[in-house]
Amino acid sequence: MNINFLDFEQPIAELEAKIQELRMVGTDADINLSEEIARLETKCNSLIKETFSKLTPWQVTQLARHPQRPHTADYISRMFTEFDELSGDRMISSGPSIISGIGRLEGQSVVVIGHEKGRKTQEKIERNFGMPSPEDYRKALRVMQLAERFQLPIITLIDTPGAYPGIGAEERNQSEAIARNLFVMSKLKTPIICTVIGEGGSGGALAIGVGDRVFMLQYAVYSVISPEGCASILWKSAEKAPQAAEAMNLTADKILQLGLVDDVIREPLGGAHRNFDAITKSLKQRLVHELQELQTIDITTLLEERYKRIMAYGR
Repeated sequence: MNINFLDFEQPIAELEAKIQELRMVGTDADINLSEEIARLETKCNSLIKETFSKLTPWQVTQLARHPQRPHTADYISRMFTEFDELSGDRMISSGPSIISGIGRLEGQSVVVIGHEKGRKTQEKIERNFGMPSPEDYRKALRVMQLAERFQLPIITLIDTPGAYPGIGAEERNQSEAIARNLFVMSKLKTPIICTVIGEGGSGGALAIGVGDRVFMLQYAVYSVISPEGCASILWKSAEKAPQAAEAMNLTADKILQLGLVDDVIREPLGGAHRNFDAITKSLKQRLVHELQELQTIDITTLLEERYKRIMAYGR
């Protein structure tokens, strides 16, 4: 079993491993295996299409959490140039669960803010697995206000299981930090584009999720609570998470139908983790297009439309 693949991806992983073995044999020996490799590649592509055409909401949730899925740091390194990170809330911490800074998107100066989960074990611990504390949100708020001051558009990348629920975070007023961000973002005098790139968990996601345009990647999820948390409350067992995911309407297409996001950005065949460059290109093109459009709108009209968007949620 390949730990870099989810359960439902294992047949695909086995087929790809066999293709790789045949390629190595073909390189080391005077045997022409090109026809067999081509046949298996066709079979593999068909298997991927079949598998991903009938994903359940729980499987989509697993994809949103995929260990190989691109994170905020991956998108920043591929989409933005001259990126300079800005750290710290000027009170307690550098705010490691959120990356923020200034960079250029196709020559346009922008502020980028996004959750970061980390890759290796030590980095995951340092990033608190992408679960921000109040100081992370206060850092994000400081950088947003900096963007407003210098009239820089804001791009946020959302990928968090939720805000950190620890005692220390509650003592430092986690709920106030989230509410403050919602309040300030609702009236920031600069364009804001938000994209859910993985997990959009509850207030932890909303705290950097108020914008003029809100998008989701195809295999991202957006919900008020995790399926495991929902199942633990309703059925007293986290094992009922698949049933909870089904009932929660947390997949991108469902969220789009509910009118909570503006559009769904399609991912490469098999998910974003299978082709970083392809998903980066798609997301970058969309961000550039939307940014150009938003910058043609005067700020008074922009704020009025943002307010209408927020007040329309839940109707």
